[in-house]
Amino acid sequence: QVHLVESGGGLVQAGGSLRLSCAASEDTICIPAVDWYRQAPGKERAFVAGISSDGTTRYIDSVKGRFTISRGTVKDPVYLQMNSLKLEDTAVYYCKAARIRESFDCLRAAHLLKSWGQGTQVTVSS
Repeated sequence: QVHLVESGGGLVQAGGSLRLSCAASEDTICIPAVDWYRQAPGKERAFVAGISSDGTTRYIDSVKGRFTISRGTVKDPVYLQMNSLKLEDTAVYYCKAARIRESFDCLRAAHLLKSWGQGTQVTVSS
């Protein structure tokens, strides 16, 4: 069963950068739109950034100008470039399919609209 795998997290000092990656476990064209979320300690999981099938990007206000979500083709990983990191960016970051291609072959990926991966920990230190 195809799933999304997050990677690239780590420990970084405030002001530093990290690049997160969200990759499908197998070659697929079924995931045209992907969102990144994060869950800080003691808080609810929340949307951070998203990229649509046409390349349109969305960000929460607190990361605009610092984070960039990108992707090559629909088969490529989705990246979240995080610059000028702040202490409040510390969280576990998750990616999630925002849309599944409407085709019979992609029905097997529909579970990705509701499932979460293990996430990747980002810790920003002072």
